[in-house]
Amino acid sequence: MIKQAGFILLSSSLVLGACSNGDNNEHNEHMTHDSEDNKIPKGMNVSKSSKFKKGDNITIKSDHMPGMKNAKGTVKGVYDTYAYVVSYEPTNGDKRIKNHKWVVNEEVDKAPKNGYKKGDSVKLNANHMAGMKGAKAKIEKVYQTDVYVVDYKSTEDGKKVKNHKWMTSDELDKG
Repeated sequence: MIKQAGFILLSSSLVLGACSNGDNNEHNEHMTHDSEDNKIPKGMNVSKSSKFKKGDNITIKSDHMPGMKNAKGTVKGVYDTYAYVVSYEPTNGDKRIKNHKWVVNEEVDKAPKNGYKKGDSVKLNANHMAGMKGAKAKIEKVYQTDVYVVDYKSTEDGKKVKNHKWMTSDELDKG
């Protein structure tokens, strides 16, 4: 019975795992890998000058989700784009999400080629979390950068996570 309760608790924490960046990010209970659309958005440009290349072994320095920090992984794709930190009102009625990392330019409705500016109001096409797709958002920060899709092994449960979107160069280390 205790093992069963522990398993249920662990399973629940994984399902309810979330991005966190220490930047007043308040959506920990909403992000799951199951809700991520693993397709790369149309119009993404493969980076030709990234710090890490497709196939590189990496260590994740960020903690977007439980089990991510210090996890070992592999770069699956690298794209040159605008990456945004956004705050938005989920379409499912959940509490406002502040400072979500990352939404890329190609995941924003009617995105201009030269990206949005800080303070712009946008409509999200991203489907990282329940209630995100179609949500109205405010661009909090803008970075013209390389973004990475990575596979990694969770430091919490040892499970392989495939095609996690998105990471930036400063969130990764070699090896």
